Amino acid sequence: MNRFTLIPLLTVLTLLLIGCNQQELGPEPIPDDYDQVFQDWQEHRIEVLTDTTGWLRLLDLAWLDEGQNSFGSGDDRDVRFPENSIAEHAGTFTLQNGEVWMDVASGVEIVHREEPVDSLMMLSYDTEERIHAHHGELTWFIDSRGDQRGVKIFSMDTPAADQFEGFPRYDVQEEWHLRGRFVHHPEETEVEVVNVLGETSGRSSPGRVEFRAGDQKYSIDAFEASSGLFLMFTDLTNQDETYQAGRYMIVDFPDDDGFITLDFNKAYNPPCAFNKFTTCQLPPPQNRLDLAIPAGEKRPVDFEGI
Repeated sequence: MNRFTLIPLLTVLTLLLIGCNQQELGPEPIPDDYDQVFQDWQEHRIEVLTDTTGWLRLLDLAWLDEGQNSFGSGDDRDVRFPENSIAEHAGTFTLQNGEVWMDVASGVEIVHREEPVDSLMMLSYDTEERIHAHHGELTWFIDSRGDQRGVKIFSMDTPAADQFEGFPRYDVQEEWHLRGRFVHHPEETEVEVVNVLGETSGRSSPGRVEFRAGDQKYSIDAFEASSGLFLMFTDLTNQDETYQAGRYMIVDFPDDDGFITLDFNKAYNPPCAFNKFTTCQLPPPQNRLDLAIPAGEKRPVDFEGI
């Protein structure tokens, strides 16, 4: 075979490889047990959102000032708990150099690990676990955001959570159960991410997820999560059907060949879509997709978000 014969042959092989490569992305058949798998996923999501400290039971996030901060149900408390949920003066939180200590007022029962406490270190640099305190239907812990420290207050007396059966959603769409490909960034990449308060922070991204919809190929920069890859994206349904600021999705880590399943039927609302005491991160510009994805959760109704 001379070189003039070889060149056309190589061209054909290259085109075939490109064609095969393109066919690797696109709709992926759903498994036979998908109905049960999806129902289990939906039930798990409801359980997480309605748990003792689930997003649907979050009543308030009160930021602390350096020094002493009084708390209770009284109008004059620095951190005000719901009316009639606890004594008007229940104690104080002391914030000092990033650590938070709680002192309980005389005659008030607050428990930690089912034992009454008079005082409790709720946040320190020596403890990695999250310290919960309880009184009646209430649970609270200290949350951190940069140098700020705040009290997150949850209540089991939350009718909206008790009645929750899931957000409005599209019917399951088989065409949005896709085979994608994970592509590593060539070098360590930090993506600037803005939250709903306009604050910017850097977040490490190991790579992007590529997928095909119709004749077009799209990609979403991914972030690592404990259970897989975390995706934040917007699409054209945000204009009138899904949450304006975007949706989230967790996908399994890629297989040995780099392929990944993208099931947009499991795209879900971030907490700020239905709770105003949250600080959600927003999809970066490169994750704002110029296509409509009519799959997954729709915009919440009867909930107050941001």
